[in-house]
Amino acid sequence: MDRHQIKHQIADGIATLSFSSENHNALSLVQLQELADRIIALGQDQSIKAILLRSGGDRTFCAGANLKELSGIRDEQAGHTFFRGFANVLNAMRTCGKIIIGCVQGKAVGGGVGIIAACDYIFATKWASVKLSEISIGIGPFVIEPAIRRKIGVAHLSHLALNPTEWKSAAWCQQVGLYQKVYEDMEALENDLVPLLSRYKTFGAESLRSMKTVLWEGTSDWYRLLDDRAALSAKLLLTSFTQKSLQKYASSS
Repeated sequence: MDRHQIKHQIADGIATLSFSSENHNALSLVQLQELADRIIALGQDQSIKAILLRSGGDRTFCAGANLKELSGIRDEQAGHTFFRGFANVLNAMRTCGKIIIGCVQGKAVGGGVGIIAACDYIFATKWASVKLSEISIGIGPFVIEPAIRRKIGVAHLSHLALNPTEWKSAAWCQQVGLYQKVYEDMEALENDLVPLLSRYKTFGAESLRSMKTVLWEGTSDWYRLLDDRAALSAKLLLTSFTQKSLQKYASSS
């Protein structure tokens, strides 16, 4: 898949939505906006039974936010807008009315873990370890926290968020409920994924939509909640600690 690209294709009731970027599939504000828009548009297509979400490349699913872009933000409103990009993606995923199946081929950091958590069912390879690194640079996984806590609970969220330098394995992710299935490699994953998608083509659209609604019960306040979390993240972004941390990253990359 070409770099810096978001694309989708629809075949027999299944939409495959893919994203990629040059820097380990880290997402810029423009890409976040386009990803949210694509999910909303696919949700409005009555021919679609489910969405398969995946990323480009081999061993990285998503490195979260584009830190180079983040390091260039100097005012609170711009920071709020950037973090709201992730909020928009999560809200699009929960409200689109389509079951979203995630295909996680490799590592995920920060916002990438949030996107995984907002999927309804996850197929992953053994290389798909995760880490929440935000605390180490002075921010925090505040926008994505509700999605992750909903999936794995407060105790496991704390383990991730408060140990920001430790990678948690795909096996751990399956044990705590973030992943449903973990495979040795992509070939084995696809051997199970393809038949499942074929079965989805035969399911009733209304039953799938109703199941989506049930799965996301209790999240109707997320538009306000995630916006508040984006505002909090924007304030922390401008602290001297975070600015210095991001500048170190920008100068070393």
